[in-house]
Amino acid sequence: MSKRIKVDITVPNQTKYLGVIGRIGESMAYSLKGYRGNRRELAYHLNLVLTEALANAICHANSCDPDKDVRVLITASDQDLTIKVYDQGEGFDMEALTKLKARKHDEGGRGIQIIFKLMDRVKYLQEGNRNVLEMTKYFH
Repeated sequence: MSKRIKVDITVPNQTKYLGVIGRIGESMAYSLKGYRGNRRELAYHLNLVLTEALANAICHANSCDPDKDVRVLITASDQDLTIKVYDQGEGFDMEALTKLKARKHDEGGRGIQIIFKLMDRVKYLQEGNRNVLEMTKYFH
């Protein structure tokens, strides 16, 4: 029977927490029992995905509003790792955004493309009064 790890943290809507959350992802990469790949690479990828998703939630979804917060829920088993980033914004059309090709000098759009490239499954849904970006990495 596989044991499930769960990290659930809510941070103020401030970019100064990006590094802290990214390092939590890195730490998890080194503690996952079911992962057989390159842990250093996974740690880097999880840090990057968490940082991008959190920055998008803080700056775009929550419009840098200091009265809002962002919740990050990370669950892992021997087979996979799922990251959920909850925001209090208006939401966005992820389908339309993923079809855009970010040009070299574009400021926006790269974060979600990085997330799609590094994670195996990405969904955007609503839970209660929050939007949730759900990203899953399978341990093949």
